[in-house]
Amino acid sequence: MADKIKVALNGYGTIGKRVADAVMRQDDMTLVGIAKTKPDYEAYAANKKGYPIYAVDPAKAESKFKAAGISLAGSNLDMIKKADIVVDCAPEGLGEENKKSIYDKLDKPAIFQGGEEHEVAGTSFNAAANYAQAIGKKYVRVVSCNTTGLCRLLYAMDTAFGVQKARVVLVRRGGDPNDAKRGPINGIVPDPIHLPSHHGPDVQTVLPHINIDTAAMKVPTTLMHMHFVNATLKKKPSRDEIIAAIKQYPRLWLIPSWYTIKFTGDVIEFGRELGRPRNDIMENAIWEESVTIDKEGEFNVFQAIHQESDVVPENIDCIRAMTGIEKDGKKSMEKTNKALAIGNFNPWKLTPP
Repeated sequence: MADKIKVALNGYGTIGKRVADAVMRQDDMTLVGIAKTKPDYEAYAANKKGYPIYAVDPAKAESKFKAAGISLAGSNLDMIKKADIVVDCAPEGLGEENKKSIYDKLDKPAIFQGGEEHEVAGTSFNAAANYAQAIGKKYVRVVSCNTTGLCRLLYAMDTAFGVQKARVVLVRRGGDPNDAKRGPINGIVPDPIHLPSHHGPDVQTVLPHINIDTAAMKVPTTLMHMHFVNATLKKKPSRDEIIAAIKQYPRLWLIPSWYTIKFTGDVIEFGRELGRPRNDIMENAIWEESVTIDKEGEFNVFQAIHQESDVVPENIDCIRAMTGIEKDGKKSMEKTNKALAIGNFNPWKLTPP
């Protein structure tokens, strides 16, 4: 095939390390390297995997990396110059600074994450909903984990039945499992207190015609987010028709009742049982038992979103769209899904008892 897309990861935290691994599993991409500010356990693991490591500030970091026994391949600027495209996974707010100070000056296309504002790129991305809009763009933002999950579900419902109005309550994890600085410890926090929350407007950066209100709160858990989604549909489908529509999208996983998955801990444990890297569930985890539709066309459902991983396949598809190596969004998603085993929940051919 043609030369592989050379991808640089500027930032190697929760999302960056997962995107780096995902890039390495694609047959049309290669990883130029990853950028770190200092040596830590993530840098150690990246080094063991053979990923070239570049320092954000070599003058300050070189002696620390040397003391840790990790060789540097150069500066993050050296890495970016070698790449066809950059996936910026720097901490929230730094993406905009990197755009001005690095990507603009080096004339490098870049993908930003959902912690940045829509305006940093002008195009916000979800693979199923608006793949074509990212084709050939210099800058694109992959929306946040919650917005990604909502866009996937609402796009499926809108395509099949039309969404007249969506209302969503988001119960958000307090922090990621490795984040000891986040909370709450013992409380439920309206976040934000003012309504609606930012999630609805963020969905509209991808699906501008969707009428949506959202409210969010943080709770003392680290595993996943939970959404209660209520939508008034323009058509009045049967429950079976809704389930059939959801099943068309591998990134929407309907949890069968016989799995007896009752809470987010079970979802993550299932990821462990499947041997998923880092227990990741990149799909929306939708309880099939919760899918309901009434005579007025009101659709209700519970879904869980794994905040650490659901945006990873979207980044991979965004790379293909921006570089133009694949202009067909469906083909890109099929390729990504296969490489990352997305939608493959029965590796042992389990059957109901």
